[in-house]
Amino acid sequence: MKLLITGGHLAPALALIEEIKKIKKEVDIIFVGRKYPTDQERTLSLEYKEISKKNLTFISLEAGRLTRVMSVSSLIGILKIPIGFLQAFFIINKYRPNYIMSFGGYLALPIVFWGYIFRIPVFTHEQTIKPGLANKFIGFFSKKIFVSFDEVKNNFPANKTYVSGNPIKQSIFKIEKKPFELKKNLPVIYITGGSLGSHSINEHIKKIIVKLLNCYIVIHQVGDTKEYHDYEDLLFLKNKLPKELQVRYFLAKHFFDDQIGYIYDKADLVIGRSGANTFFELLALKKPALFIPLPWSSGREQQHHAEIFAKAGCGEIFHQITPSEKLLRLINQMIDGIDYYKNNFKNLSKFYKKNVSKYLLDEIFKQD
Repeated sequence: MKLLITGGHLAPALALIEEIKKIKKEVDIIFVGRKYPTDQERTLSLEYKEISKKNLTFISLEAGRLTRVMSVSSLIGILKIPIGFLQAFFIINKYRPNYIMSFGGYLALPIVFWGYIFRIPVFTHEQTIKPGLANKFIGFFSKKIFVSFDEVKNNFPANKTYVSGNPIKQSIFKIEKKPFELKKNLPVIYITGGSLGSHSINEHIKKIIVKLLNCYIVIHQVGDTKEYHDYEDLLFLKNKLPKELQVRYFLAKHFFDDQIGYIYDKADLVIGRSGANTFFELLALKKPALFIPLPWSSGREQQHHAEIFAKAGCGEIFHQITPSEKLLRLINQMIDGIDYYKNNFKNLSKFYKKNVSKYLLDEIFKQD
């Protein structure tokens, strides 16, 4: 049996793969994704590295997309739309999967379209609280639509939409590999910009890192975007620090799936974007967050996720156009009152559902 997994969200895909390996070992998994993170970046994407480490079939797809802002790169994206659909046709025709599981976005749309034409059962999962246009199209071609938030149901046909919750990687709950040894003698802050990193967040941290290291241990996932060379700049900055501060600063381009459990275990506070998967991982772990929403996320979804955390008393929001000194003040405020934020996770209990990956697989393989 072949299951093709595709889409723009890696974390729930990895959660589903974990569950398949536990209960459906005979399933042949095919992953369609991006070998490179963007058209301009030729470094290998995190999804390619993760899927390759698991010895699964990885197929790269060059899908195009529509954007709200016109630029040279957006025009290239539009021109690549027919190329993506042509590639997707050959992928589906060659591999003929029994089922397709989409985790949304423009990358998944051409695969889902041809799956529908080839009469292959298509399933999709919507992580965010504000579905984008591509996901609404994907919903039309899908046999079943799973959503993480109850509020999202109205965006899709009621007769095939189910509130499943969001699949969570089990690796976040356990320590598999240690990327470094950390002696926890101060509060630990984990700063992340997601798999690509965030230049805006990194720029803020450059301005306040010395003040942070005077009080805290900092784990910083920087990303590997060659355009900005943030990792190299921060490494240079680290090497100029006094030795007693250098040993409190842990820099990395990426943390892999088998390393993230150790990071979360050590972290008292997480600072980063407020995508749906980060939202649900921190909810599952009951980790307070200082969210910096991506301003141009589809439908302002990241702002909505961050507001849910903030209104529940489990986090705070910092807007990236605000001066870095405010970010420092918010960090100090949250660390000083960390128990307050931790105790408020009961206010978010309605959003957390267990065994979501198993539920999805049960629905996909129902007739088998």
